[in-house]
Amino acid sequence: MATRSAVLAIINPLSGTTSAEQKKLLQDAFMRQADALGFAPEVTQTSYAGHATELAAEAVKRGVNRVLTIGGDGTVNETAQALRKSATSLGIVPIGSGNGLARHLGIPLNPLKAIERALKGRPVVIDSGEINEYPFFCTAGFGFEAYVAHAFAKEPVRGLPTYIRSAFRSFWAYKPERLVVDGQEKELFSMTFANAGQFGNNAWMAPTANIADGKLELCEIRPFPTQAAGMLTWRLFNKTLNQSSYWRGHSITKSVVEANGPLLIHADGEPLTLPTGRAEIRILPGSLLVLL
Repeated sequence: MATRSAVLAIINPLSGTTSAEQKKLLQDAFMRQADALGFAPEVTQTSYAGHATELAAEAVKRGVNRVLTIGGDGTVNETAQALRKSATSLGIVPIGSGNGLARHLGIPLNPLKAIERALKGRPVVIDSGEINEYPFFCTAGFGFEAYVAHAFAKEPVRGLPTYIRSAFRSFWAYKPERLVVDGQEKELFSMTFANAGQFGNNAWMAPTANIADGKLELCEIRPFPTQAAGMLTWRLFNKTLNQSSYWRGHSITKSVVEANGPLLIHADGEPLTLPTGRAEIRILPGSLLVLL
């Protein structure tokens, strides 16, 4: 009898607003579906920040061909870090607050359907990015979006309503920053390096981004009057932000951003601080296999 191929599911028990009981149902469904399709299924849960990266790296060493991540954008990022430049493919089962990469790739937001897609799908090559040593697969950025990411991380409850409240409060407290971008000083409300087109929840910062073209989209929002906020928000969710006079964007393969002090950034929504005030951003073409 032929040996069955192993498939690993990594579950973040803290992701999103899905209950422990619902996560257990997803785990059971994964085991049943994988077994029925001829795989040898394995399940493990994360216990701390960075654990998904360790679990996925071990799976790569063991020759596991498919690793599913059941969690939010942060868990997807952690898992994908270990799978870059390997023959192991990533399956995404989105249960987070934004699910930006899953939405961009057209992965079902229904977790049961996403499990089926990951088990039956074929590997497709996509790009990834790096901001200093931090990998990202959806977006990374500075300014207002990083400010919100840091504020949201302090909230005890996850989910879209909490994110909206954090963004609203942040809007009134945040002040545009002065940054030096590739040697040119600019005052910006926010700046995004987009591999995928959206942050999550169908908030499209880079409506024309191509996740497999070997480029990042550098998107800038220049300071705007308060009365323009409503229209910009409407455009963000209507996939027309690039038609606003306050938006500027172009394709890049690398960039350097500098500030006079520590830089608040985010990578796939995860808040980070660069103490040196210098960020080097680059694209890694064709560096990840995703099951679609």
